[in-house]
Amino acid sequence: MMQHTIEVNHADMRFNLAEEKTDTIKEYFVKLLKGKLHFSEFYAVRDVSFTVQRGESVALIGRNGSGKSTLLKMIAGVLYPSRGTVTVRGSIAPLIELGAGFDMELTARENIYLNGAVLGHDRDFMNAHFQEVVEFAELQEFLDVPMKNYSSGMVARLGFAIATIVRADILLVDEILAVGDYKFQQKCHERMSRLLADGTTLLFVSHNEDQVKELCGKAVWLDHGRMMATGDVNEVYEAYHRAVD
Repeated sequence: MMQHTIEVNHADMRFNLAEEKTDTIKEYFVKLLKGKLHFSEFYAVRDVSFTVQRGESVALIGRNGSGKSTLLKMIAGVLYPSRGTVTVRGSIAPLIELGAGFDMELTARENIYLNGAVLGHDRDFMNAHFQEVVEFAELQEFLDVPMKNYSSGMVARLGFAIATIVRADILLVDEILAVGDYKFQQKCHERMSRLLADGTTLLFVSHNEDQVKELCGKAVWLDHGRMMATGDVNEVYEAYHRAVD
């Protein structure tokens, strides 16, 4: 029996939202201490269950605000479910917020080592892969420029290059192929396709239906945090379009 790489079981992600508007942090804490701050519950993900088997490519689809990115962060271990369980077996390359681990005051050269350390790679490993990262990101001429001067596309390119220097068991991808020029998007697509061919499991979030269908065989459709359908990617998209078009 094939073991599930990702198992989401009746998972909720609940946030408490302050109902009153506060203009300052001080005002927020004063109201909180006086018991005058009331909260309403908001469920970004509600009672979601599905499994992903080793080597499968699965897309999370749905409109903005449907809970896709929240669910991806739960699987990455960035967020913990309010109820239910999320079980992941294997190493993860989270391509969710590329560059989130960068210090924008530092140069790209310094950030390659910093971000590598965040991902668990030591200096020797990063030395060995330094040139590969720089060439893939196409940033040879900008290595010693502080990253605060980089465009969002340049930041994403470097983040992608560092995150994919080793083959992880699971790739979590959130809209990263929407960043950068077409040539670089193709380059990312090719690297991801090679990883998938080698048996990497993919969980993919994108609004580009063609990209999704090219990379994924299955889909999970979310709407207002609830799972509406799961199964073959073409069948799920058909149901999705019938409901929203």
